[in-house]
Amino acid sequence: MKPEFENIPLVKAEKRFEIEFNGHYAFIDYRETTHQIALVHTEADPELAGTGAAAAVVEKTLNYIEESGKKLLPFCPYVFAFIKKHPEWKRIVDEKFEGYDKL
Repeated sequence: MKPEFENIPLVKAEKRFEIEFNGHYAFIDYRETTHQIALVHTEADPELAGTGAAAAVVEKTLNYIEESGKKLLPFCPYVFAFIKKHPEWKRIVDEKFEGYDKL
């Protein structure tokens, strides 16, 4: 994660995790059950394109999921690609996830 995002807090809203940077947002839509958190869609405001904000919100969200003790279902293609690029995060993916063996 780029240093400018390290001290920005992750906000868990009702249906999304988000960070704010210079008045703009990067967020991930999610669904949560007792034992799992499904990440469905990642998006950043156009003003944040190329800044690393989307990767930062993903990394912060993965840390949150790990600390919560829940398992991840990475339905979002961006999150899935992030985990392929950073395979150490596979440790929190639910082994029952359909694409688990492709990570």
